[in-house]
Amino acid sequence: MSNYQAVIGLEVHAALQTRSKMFCGCPIVDATLAEPNTSVCEICTGMPGTLPMINARAVEYAIRVALALHCTIAEASVFARKNYFYPDLPKGFQISQYELPLAQHGSLAINTPQGQKEVRIRRTHLEEDTGKLTHSGGHSLVDYNRSGVPLLEIVSEPDMNSVDEVKAYATKLRSLLRYLKVNSGDMEKGIMRFEANVSVRPRGSDLLGTRTEIKNLNSFRSLTHGVAYEIERQSRLLDEGKAVKQETLGWDDVRGETYSQRSKEEECDYRYFPEPDLPPLILDQTYISQIKSSLPELPDAKQLRFTHDYRLSPYIASVLTAEREVADYFESTIAAIPSLSPVTISNWLSGEFFALLHHSGQAIEETRIEPTAFARLVALVSNDTISTSSGKVILSEMFETGKNPEKIVADRELAQISEPSEIDRLISHILESNPSQVSQYLDGKITIQDWFFGQVMRATQGRANPTAVRSCLEKQLKEIKDKPSSE
Repeated sequence: MSNYQAVIGLEVHAALQTRSKMFCGCPIVDATLAEPNTSVCEICTGMPGTLPMINARAVEYAIRVALALHCTIAEASVFARKNYFYPDLPKGFQISQYELPLAQHGSLAINTPQGQKEVRIRRTHLEEDTGKLTHSGGHSLVDYNRSGVPLLEIVSEPDMNSVDEVKAYATKLRSLLRYLKVNSGDMEKGIMRFEANVSVRPRGSDLLGTRTEIKNLNSFRSLTHGVAYEIERQSRLLDEGKAVKQETLGWDDVRGETYSQRSKEEECDYRYFPEPDLPPLILDQTYISQIKSSLPELPDAKQLRFTHDYRLSPYIASVLTAEREVADYFESTIAAIPSLSPVTISNWLSGEFFALLHHSGQAIEETRIEPTAFARLVALVSNDTISTSSGKVILSEMFETGKNPEKIVADRELAQISEPSEIDRLISHILESNPSQVSQYLDGKITIQDWFFGQVMRATQGRANPTAVRSCLEKQLKEIKDKPSSE
């Protein structure tokens, strides 16, 4: 065990899925696909004489998140100018919230190996995004399409003490944002970015160590690797009797290490002051209540319901409720054929179906298999029309082609043989064709029964019902064994 305990807080910047930017009417475009600087105007590029206007939909989305995080919503919040001069900030300042944020004092429950843990939320506030810099050949290119996109910043307290807790928090928060349909969670496109504040202290101490901030981590991999590296680096410095410098760090994914960007700014460095062109944001309690009543069932509540109503294990329930689309697909499958066992459906969905999705890189909402067709496939296996192995083959073909399961069964002649008279006839033929093996059985070699079973399954190309085959085989072998004593 290390001599040090990590203390970690996260700042999460989530782009809100509105149609237009935070303070102007420019449409939101995919910054990875759109031509650079095609969704810009006088307001988001800070031309003189222009006035911003608050995006009402962005405010609604921010309130949805704050309520889901159990935050206290401020009836009055204030936008401020955060001054710093970067090429990707054409105005020379960012409109954000500082002293009076939209919401404060929330929490998010995460699951850890030691049990459930509450991570406190310090604040959530609205701001605008910056542009995007691309460095190439000694030059820097700037694209302002992203400048002015509404961002929700969610700041946790330093309540996390391990990389596992950091990943659990980030994963849970991403799931929550996707449930609320305010953010796609597509981190490769910069839609969601993390900044980790990391410090270490002697184990058992209540004092906080000197912290560093790792900026712009845009994947779970870079987040966890960056935090792990920084914990190890700071611990090593302290072991060597050296001081940790308070600074802002970048993360080099290729080299697998952090690097210094600048000394850590404090609030005074940004020279915050109230945005003179925007009035305070006043929220009516009736409006907040309306938004609260429109919230969907959230992951924790859905997980509890799945364990109670469908008798799923807590683990499987957590897997199926991690993404809203998966949970909806599961319940749509149940609704298609209510007589099916939810546990059986969950096993097929979390097993074979998930494997196909993972291999293809598809999300479940992109699949060609409709829930009704998936339900019919599970029913075909459950009622012994097809075998489990045939079901896996059929599911794979459904995934590739979108065909219904009944057609695939008919086209490939995969219907299971379950008729007792047909199975009895097949077994009789196998026994009559193999007298030597029958003699071995009669001489006490009981394991030869498995060989007979294999011969029947091979003769039917796996289509015979295994349970029926074993039952009929045991019956015929018993009759042969008992025959001499009855003569």
